[in-house]
Amino acid sequence: MITISVCMIVKNEEAQLAACLDSLKPIADEIIVVDTGSSDSTKEIAARYTDKIYDFPWIDDFAAARNFAFSKAGMEYIYTADADEVIDEDNIRLFRRVKELLPPETEIVQMYYLNLMEENTAYNSKRELRPKLFKRLRTFEWINPVHETVRLDPVIYNSDIEIMHLAKGSHAKRDFATFQKALRKGMRLDKTLHSMYAKELFIAGGKDDLAEAVPFFEQSLADTSRSDDERREARCVLARAYRISGDTAGFFRLCLRDVIAVPCSEMCAEIGHFFYDSGNFAEALCWLNDAAFETEAVITVLSQGADTLAMLADCYEKAGDSENAAKYRSMAEAWELPETV
Repeated sequence: MITISVCMIVKNEEAQLAACLDSLKPIADEIIVVDTGSSDSTKEIAARYTDKIYDFPWIDDFAAARNFAFSKAGMEYIYTADADEVIDEDNIRLFRRVKELLPPETEIVQMYYLNLMEENTAYNSKRELRPKLFKRLRTFEWINPVHETVRLDPVIYNSDIEIMHLAKGSHAKRDFATFQKALRKGMRLDKTLHSMYAKELFIAGGKDDLAEAVPFFEQSLADTSRSDDERREARCVLARAYRISGDTAGFFRLCLRDVIAVPCSEMCAEIGHFFYDSGNFAEALCWLNDAAFETEAVITVLSQGADTLAMLADCYEKAGDSENAAKYRSMAEAWELPETV
């Protein structure tokens, strides 16, 4: 049976921490809590479960805090948890089974993350596999009977364990501030962070958040070393920012680049929004229908789903078609994130 260090970074989590740690006690051989500056009773609650509580001054870097937490682990494997996660009894049983039977060569165990959040800011599905359990020390080994080589790819096991994510409130403003601080320090966002920044802006960004992001995405669009996907994300973000700020020429310049190639849901929805705001509801309906039913999303499925369906309902209402307005409003209310992407 493997041994597990549960490692967490926390700040002001008194409302959720006990439920999280209660669910993790059955699988943890040690619990390590790293506090980044709580002003509530977070550390007092943590002390009911462990004496391994450490302070780490917040430096606007989640990776640095998690690396510090990992450095304190002493068991064979490390499970990384957030305070707003809970594992129910059925999945704890699955977790115990993994703990008992995991082959020793396994280096990463992935688990299903259930996004049970009303204020979703970064997810395109209800259920997604994430790496959650990591072998603390990696052993390199030679493989292949001839032309032998050292195995570099980690051995990954995809488990059936489901973790419930029960976040209360949006973290978007915190994330936007962290993105901007990293950019001011000269950090280049990799492809994953580029996509996450675009996604959070589309789902939860306001006018000021978009305006602040414009210089980065303009630079990204001009950067020929960026992938086609990244530059497409940049066009979508900039189109929304330009539309909201009233830069009509800039808006249509970007939209036309997209629609003459392979139009995406986000750009069709933005054009629909433009015509809706202009009072041209018949034209808005054409573009919003394309967004919902004829194109694919490149950033967020909401551009094909609830957001666009609700706008379609409003357009039909404005156009005097109450029957279709009711139809699309009902569709918007019933729409849910896909199970997986």
